[in-house]
Amino acid sequence: MLKLSNIQTFYGNIQALKGVSMEVSEGEIITLIGANGAGKTTTLMSVSGIVPPRFGEVSFMGQPIHEMSPDKIVSLGISQVPEGRHIFPYLTVMENLDMGAFLRTDRNGIKSDLDYIFALFPILAERRNQAGGTLSGGEQQMLAISRALMARPRLLLLDEPSLGLAPIIVRQIFDIISKINAEQKTTIFLVEQNANLALKVAHRGYVMENGRITLSDSAENLFSNEAVKKAYLGL
Repeated sequence: MLKLSNIQTFYGNIQALKGVSMEVSEGEIITLIGANGAGKTTTLMSVSGIVPPRFGEVSFMGQPIHEMSPDKIVSLGISQVPEGRHIFPYLTVMENLDMGAFLRTDRNGIKSDLDYIFALFPILAERRNQAGGTLSGGEQQMLAISRALMARPRLLLLDEPSLGLAPIIVRQIFDIISKINAEQKTTIFLVEQNANLALKVAHRGYVMENGRITLSDSAENLFSNEAVKKAYLGL
């Protein structure tokens, strides 16, 4: 579904990604783990067109997308939930969700997806008329995920969904990630510092260090890899 080939991405003269190649197959949850500053977020930004790569190619469903604008990439079926959530704080929950469906015209489909989201996150249904900025951190993360789902993506990019959340909320969020993948058949590309949880929900994983992929394997094998255990799992 998604293929990155020798991606090199820069911020000015600083090279953040140094020849990253990876693949995501349809229906998978894949995770990219690594330390702070490794280049994980930049990888997602390169896919979504926010920080386009200077060299290399990103293709989605066989079509090159690395020179497309972010809105065009969204229209193809890729949605990103950014690190730090970045909901619209002064808009209501409903207005945030409406923004997620901005490019859609299928009213019945939008209503169906809204019903599904309110079933996933009943608290959002209760607070549909509440300003997004007044929600708790966990509720804002639920809203950010829901807003992305309202675009009905084929590929969902999740950037650090556990960041700053209480452990009980983190577990709930990861349960929902698995559920979205299983029920909606949505392919998920998960960037996450909590490698322990990420590898438990993912099918496959990649390890990134200093802008390079240094290891890739099934999530199960990475979880039992001694180097990964020592560096990322605290074991």
